[in-house]
Amino acid sequence: MPEVNINHEKCNVTKCGECVDACSMEILKVNNDKIELNHPEDCNLRETCLYVCPNGAINLE
Repeated sequence: MPEVNINHEKCNVTKCGECVDACSMEILKVNNDKIELNHPEDCNLRETCLYVCPNGAINLE
């Protein structure tokens, strides 16, 4: 099963955070100015976070 991965070098959560707002499952959260996964096993793989990220920092592997 694919997993959500975040490229922290591309991510600029201090100016964005759209992925956190878009995730209906509340899998993504901000901690110490970084996006973290909260219970990634609960992700429904709708990929909304991928589509709203303007920096392409989120992918599935």
